[in-house]
Amino acid sequence: MKNLYIVLSFFAISSSIIAQNQDTKVADKLFSRYEYISAVKEYQKLVDSGKADGYVFKQMADAYYNMFNTAESIKWYAKAIATKQDAETYYRYAQMLKSNGKYEESNKQMTKFAALAPNDVRAKSFKENPNYVPKLVQGVTYSVAPVKISSDKSDFGAVLYDKTLYFTSARSGSKKTYGWTGEPFLDIYTSIMADSGTFSEPVPLESINHKRHDGPVTISADGNTMYFSSDSFREGLYEKDKQNHLKLGRNNLYVATKSGETWSNIKPLPFNSKDYSLSNPSLSRDGKTLYFSSNMPGSVGGVDIWKVSVNGGNFGKPENLGTKVNTEGNESFPFIADDNTTLYFASTGKPGFGGLDIFQINLAKGTEAVNMEKPINTEKDDFDFTFNKAKNIGFLSSNRNGNDDLFLATPLCAVDLLVVVTNAKTGAVLDNAKVAILDAKNNVIATQYSNSNGEVNFKIECDTPYSIQASKDGFEGNVFSVEKSKGPTAKLPAPLQPIDVIITPTEIVLQPIYFEFDKSNITQQGAFELDKLVQVMKNNDKLVIFAKSHTDSRGSDTYNLSLSDRRAQATVQYVISKGIPAERISGKGFGESEPKVQCDPCTEEQYAQNRRSEFLIVK
Repeated sequence: MKNLYIVLSFFAISSSIIAQNQDTKVADKLFSRYEYISAVKEYQKLVDSGKADGYVFKQMADAYYNMFNTAESIKWYAKAIATKQDAETYYRYAQMLKSNGKYEESNKQMTKFAALAPNDVRAKSFKENPNYVPKLVQGVTYSVAPVKISSDKSDFGAVLYDKTLYFTSARSGSKKTYGWTGEPFLDIYTSIMADSGTFSEPVPLESINHKRHDGPVTISADGNTMYFSSDSFREGLYEKDKQNHLKLGRNNLYVATKSGETWSNIKPLPFNSKDYSLSNPSLSRDGKTLYFSSNMPGSVGGVDIWKVSVNGGNFGKPENLGTKVNTEGNESFPFIADDNTTLYFASTGKPGFGGLDIFQINLAKGTEAVNMEKPINTEKDDFDFTFNKAKNIGFLSSNRNGNDDLFLATPLCAVDLLVVVTNAKTGAVLDNAKVAILDAKNNVIATQYSNSNGEVNFKIECDTPYSIQASKDGFEGNVFSVEKSKGPTAKLPAPLQPIDVIITPTEIVLQPIYFEFDKSNITQQGAFELDKLVQVMKNNDKLVIFAKSHTDSRGSDTYNLSLSDRRAQATVQYVISKGIPAERISGKGFGESEPKVQCDPCTEEQYAQNRRSEFLIVK
């Protein structure tokens, strides 16, 4: 049976090779003559008839790659790599993905390329920095690092007031073990944060802690009032399970006031109950609203986020925050920010990465809650996010390392960049202009189109170099440098000149169409410039153009002649792909026979100037 399978496999492979030679003969001939547009049409016939295989898909992808049609090349490379391909195919696929800002997928293909060609310079460069993924700042992102005062027991609920960090921990060795977790009952601890960012050895908050669970806490803006969660046994609220000889308590909320350095005058809140739990309080900075989690009657799911008005020592009626926040799952660990409108909370019911995820919502705007994404959230439980505006740092709790631990969350500095595209001659704003933002290595990170005010917004990292590439039909594309900024906002004018290309009686003068060394495919820079030629030819439908392509002097005369001819044909095919009839443009390579700069030896800049294209007017 095994031998029969091998024979059948060999027969299938042999048939495929024959099919490529026979069925693709016409298309292959066109491809070899660099007539990519016509070749693609012939390959497409094989696709439509069901005769296409990995070879056809690769040829389609390569044709579009040479014409810098990134969207189509990505489509066909994705099909091609379903079968075994050579290393260069994976490299080209990666480059096209990167040109579309699909960096993570690009890195996957580069990894495959590097495995197949480990000694290639491009592979070595990639492996030196394999996780390079240029990106914009999406929303407010954070760097996350463990807080070293975490223990081998559960630690969570960290909140920083002035220089004192309050958190909840099961680290006490003197307390009884809680049957559910197998750890000691929870206590409230404090630690002092030094100016260096380090934390002192935690100590228990003796004046608040009692013999069962305590914490987390929230403290008023003046530092004199504390609300905290604690076991309902503190006030004698529990149910008796006579059958099992147990007393069943709940989590309830309590308030304490500060006298000197000691917390005292502890009182239960009036809506505590032995029938449901209340926990995880968070007091607004104006002291008027207390947020908490509870499974009290009226909850949407198991545990919900609630709020209650506070007026001195008086409390209103608790209100459920509704379905913008709460789901049929569990929502807990609320934290209200200093602006009194931004609420952070954890949820199992909203779409996330797994377990509890942290979300934020603007209560004033009534918008939907937003997942805070990685690295705040992981596939594990992530919860209890708090933020200290004065220190510009946050804290969260997570069991991402196997145990509930404390983590420091530091916001990345971000700048709201406003790009305004205008007509350089009239000053009029230009809508529907294509605006791409590039990183320091000229990789396209994202692309948008300007609105009716000519505006595009990007959120970028502080003190990071970027550039903007703007284009619009009828205008010369241009690149604009974005100055490094600490924000919070920056504005970049992007004036575009109406296309007024220099047209002499014999030539259309463009900026040089440069090619990479030893390559003939159209680059992004080349496409950017060739679009001007396309626009001129659309505006002057009688123009017939002859493209001359040149190489530098490296390589033999014969090889350079062939290379320049490939470059000329790639240029012609690009223009045709943009809708210009084939009879209006032709091209030929002249190798190194007509250098623009006479030099021996040449500098890299001089070599680049000599490998160029020129556009002569035939009629």
